[in-house]
Amino acid sequence: MLIPLLLCNINCTSQQKNIPDQSIQDSLQKKNKIEKIEVTEQTRGTNRIMTFTPGSKSISVNGNVSNSKLSDEDWESIINQVQFIDLDKIASLKAPSEGRFTDRALSSAVSITVNGKVYESSTFDSGVPPKELENLYQLLVKGTLAK
Repeated sequence: MLIPLLLCNINCTSQQKNIPDQSIQDSLQKKNKIEKIEVTEQTRGTNRIMTFTPGSKSISVNGNVSNSKLSDEDWESIINQVQFIDLDKIASLKAPSEGRFTDRALSSAVSITVNGKVYESSTFDSGVPPKELENLYQLLVKGTLAK
């Protein structure tokens, strides 16, 4: 009588979680250091510039400037929104409406300065940014940070 012989090869490998080392995360943040974010909105007779930097916020309306402190938590919220934007493609984002061409809306743009390099969006109607910028724009202009 022949008895079939079964051989089993069992490999044991440890599970490795894909959690980046903290030093890697720190170096990525330093490598891509966001220095400033600016929202400009203008039309004939109105010029509004909102500038956000770590620790400060400046709002200028027709040359009248008001400065205030920006908390670390608020800056972190801004940084978190910027991480979802492909900065290399920001200039080519398509605006969903065209009221700025006939003065029905202010012409707006967002610029983000990272490591000394400025990434500027294409223009869009105030209040109606490209979908890729919507969350950041809402946070900066419509949210609590704009007040």
